[in-house]
Amino acid sequence: MNQTWQFQNKFQSLVIRGGRVIDPANDFDGVADVLIVDGKIAAVAPDIKSSVQIEFDATGKLVVPGLIDMHVHLREPGQEAKEDFLSGAKAAIAGGYTTVATMPNTSPVVDNAALVRSMVKRAEEIGLVNIKIIGAVTKGQQGQELAEMRDMIAAGAVAFSDDGHFDDNAKIFLNALDYLHDTGKLIICHEEETSLVKGGVMNEGKRSALLGLKGRPTVAEDIAVARDVLLAEYTGGRVHIAHISSARAVEIVRDAKKRGVKVTAEVTPQHLTMTEDLVNPADASTKINPPLRTQADCDACLAGLIDGTIDAIVTDHSPHAPEEKDREYIYAPSGFPGLETSVGVLFTELYHTGKIDLRTLISKMTAEPAKIFGLDAGTLSIDAPADVTIIDPEFIWTVDAKNFYTKGSHSPFIGRELRGQAVATIVRGNLNRRF
Repeated sequence: MNQTWQFQNKFQSLVIRGGRVIDPANDFDGVADVLIVDGKIAAVAPDIKSSVQIEFDATGKLVVPGLIDMHVHLREPGQEAKEDFLSGAKAAIAGGYTTVATMPNTSPVVDNAALVRSMVKRAEEIGLVNIKIIGAVTKGQQGQELAEMRDMIAAGAVAFSDDGHFDDNAKIFLNALDYLHDTGKLIICHEEETSLVKGGVMNEGKRSALLGLKGRPTVAEDIAVARDVLLAEYTGGRVHIAHISSARAVEIVRDAKKRGVKVTAEVTPQHLTMTEDLVNPADASTKINPPLRTQADCDACLAGLIDGTIDAIVTDHSPHAPEEKDREYIYAPSGFPGLETSVGVLFTELYHTGKIDLRTLISKMTAEPAKIFGLDAGTLSIDAPADVTIIDPEFIWTVDAKNFYTKGSHSPFIGRELRGQAVATIVRGNLNRRF
């Protein structure tokens, strides 16, 4: 399948006809038209009568708020060989995403207001999708000294994270929660107790022993999650658990929410659908942090997603240059590109198998992340920005890196036949569509 997209068709007005509109933020699910005028949602109703520049026939397709991914690595500044804002934005559109937030573990680290301002400007120049900026919690992500987070908020940062690193110093992390307490901003936490995962490249267990690879145990994640939940409870601050992957961690978050702790969590498609059994030392595409876990962990993450313990689905889109991933498993960097495969994987593995309903799946990719991060997105409300994703749930395609817009080419889904994909992505009223 040729994944050729036509980008940024600008129209003053357009109407999407006859699709199944699912808008969890407004508790709406039914066949309707969606009218867009001047970059905003103008109406959602059956058989809209209006003179428009273009009509899009969405019969048999899903029309949903623009998908949101609040955990991507677009690699700017300094790592443009892996990805840049333009290639990442095109990948987002091809995957159905209208809003993404890029992590600060770049070169240099995004730990000051000047960098945030420059990235906001760069995102505006690209203009294809809504790119949000996440700032670092500590200077250089070194875990020793707080970054000037309030200055970064003023410059446009939407959240903070030392993603890729666990902040070992509990006092520094507590200070960060106190520092942000009255701002409403949250800290996105990469949860792996450093001393327990050093040198590990996959989940610790029978599989790692069989392969002779050093493991990263689930207890490393559990300890880190428990600590940060307790500090959030103590300070009244907000923490968001990044790419949760262990059954025990899900249980810790569930119990914390029952106590009223301000904790939210996200999960990736890979931690919902893939296990350590897929790890092949000859193929570094499955090397990620946290690593692929057991089937029991996948099942616990899915249960947590359905019961509300886990609030959002993210991709953790992490492209690398081909020569970096074409190395021995133990030396290759962690991560793979996920923006363009996410919808296909989730629909194939979860929706079409009856493991999750559409309303829940769409909510975790639209309304709920928008609420967590305080975004003007994730809804088809009247006068809301016209960010809309049109998905063909029956679209059958085969993952081929030659058709990726991302610069990353190593994915564990290469060669997989998937069922479901975005066929149009509308950003602020601008139509991007597949041909």
